[in-house]
Amino acid sequence: MNCYPCAAIRLVMYALLTLLLLPVQMVAVLLRLKLADDLPRFYHGLCLKILNIEVRVSGVPMMDGPGIIVANHASYLDVPVLGSLVRGSFIAKKEVASWPVYGFLAKLQRTTFIERRPVRSRTQNDELGRRLAAGHKLIMFPEGTSNDGNRVLPFKSTLFGVAERQMPDGSQVRLQPVSIAATGLDGAPMGRDLRAYYSWYGDMDLAPHLWQFLALGKVTVELIVHPPVTLAQAGSRKQLAQMCETMVARGHQAALSGANRATFVPLAHGGRRGDLIACAPLAVVSEDFRLF
Repeated sequence: MNCYPCAAIRLVMYALLTLLLLPVQMVAVLLRLKLADDLPRFYHGLCLKILNIEVRVSGVPMMDGPGIIVANHASYLDVPVLGSLVRGSFIAKKEVASWPVYGFLAKLQRTTFIERRPVRSRTQNDELGRRLAAGHKLIMFPEGTSNDGNRVLPFKSTLFGVAERQMPDGSQVRLQPVSIAATGLDGAPMGRDLRAYYSWYGDMDLAPHLWQFLALGKVTVELIVHPPVTLAQAGSRKQLAQMCETMVARGHQAALSGANRATFVPLAHGGRRGDLIACAPLAVVSEDFRLF
């Protein structure tokens, strides 16, 4: 199952790609060029090819304009998966900023780093509100940590405080839930044990995990994109978090169980790597998700 020569080749390709595009992104960020928004998406799309990850997308189209993508989180590999589809920046815990290599790359993608202390929530929500008002799209993992990929952890409602702010045009902040699930390995279903090769959680060391993943065959990751929601549809910040959690959890379980009957659109569907994918309708996301 494992091909360690393949892992070595992929690791070298990954390093060379990063070293090649890193100075370009640095200049783009420094000069505030539009390229600073477009290059990360292109980079993540190429990373998926090197990592041998096939992304299949179903559901509704990704929303246009500013807003927050809300997704479950199992691995650092979720970053290139989402980053290849969304022209935006991530919201990450403060500790990520100090990680070797990945912390620097996160800064170059203009990641917003947050602390999980309630006393900081107002200041951080103000910063997120400014990013949204400037037209940015943000990507958030409201579980607050990664897990084994076989479940969705409770969403932390504190992170949804930015939804209480208004956009410059008076509209409400839109949040679009997205379910992520690693479901296949070399075309065969991926069970709970094999999913640990994709998931990175607990006290796992990053380098050995990445090495083992690079030695695998083609991994299939399914994304189910749900309709955008706003605070007005939920009633309160806590209910909004629960609404998003419910939609993400249902989509996640549908993907793992094979209940998702949508027609998937592969990442390389004829456009250039990193182009937005047109998504097929999905019955599971069209249900009424009102909780109260």
